[in-house]
Amino acid sequence: MKHWILACLSGLLLSSPTAQAQTHQLTQIWETDTLLRTPESVLYDAKARLLYVSNIDGVPNEKDGKGSIAKVGLDGKIINAQWVTGLNAPKGMGIYKNKLYVADLTDVVVIDIDKATIIERIAVEGSVFLNDITIDKAGAVYVSDTRVFKVYRIEKGFVVTLFQNLQGPNGLLALGDELLILDKGRLVKQLASGALANITEGMDPTTDGIEQVQKNEYLASSWNGVLYYIYADGNKQILLDTRPQKINTADIGYDPKNRIVYVPTFYGNKVVAYQLK
Repeated sequence: MKHWILACLSGLLLSSPTAQAQTHQLTQIWETDTLLRTPESVLYDAKARLLYVSNIDGVPNEKDGKGSIAKVGLDGKIINAQWVTGLNAPKGMGIYKNKLYVADLTDVVVIDIDKATIIERIAVEGSVFLNDITIDKAGAVYVSDTRVFKVYRIEKGFVVTLFQNLQGPNGLLALGDELLILDKGRLVKQLASGALANITEGMDPTTDGIEQVQKNEYLASSWNGVLYYIYADGNKQILLDTRPQKINTADIGYDPKNRIVYVPTFYGNKVVAYQLK
């Protein structure tokens, strides 16, 4: 009887939707050369058919003017390693109406994509370590500060604190009326009421980038070297773990049409592309 019960339980586990779904894997397609300088974030631009990569090129928390944005082709070839220069320690990025918004320590830098020039620097008072950016459909910009535990909202030039007293917010993702936040090993979602609801937890605490694969399913990276697939029920699958090799996986980019994940390796000075299956 005991063996029969165990067999039935095993069958139920194997036949459950999540158990069946947890078969995703990554296959490496290409990697860039090492001309990039401490690449922290990758942003896929479907319109331009290329990648933007933020290069810290120095100390991640210093205003040294060495930071830049690179352009990389979808074949992994670097188009321009220093497309826009004069930043400090650029990290997360977002695009809205042909402008590239970049988190740059204590400012959000706005770049005119056509002219490849910085047209505005929006100071975020009280910030120390602005990290990731996401932009909603109305053009509101959300930016996290991992060191002061806040998420800010910028709209029409006004900066307000949206959330404070978080644990260590980094990756952000605006989806319709929802805002997702990676917060030191957990993924939370802002509800219509404004409160935060937990989606999953227990990830490596250096959670960094977040991308949607399909409704209620996400990819999340941790800077230490882990890439997760998060299912609708909150279960997680480790797709990549490069911690033993001490290879970082920072703020990922994603091409949803072709299911390609772009991973910046930070101190590895390159971006690696993987096919998601």
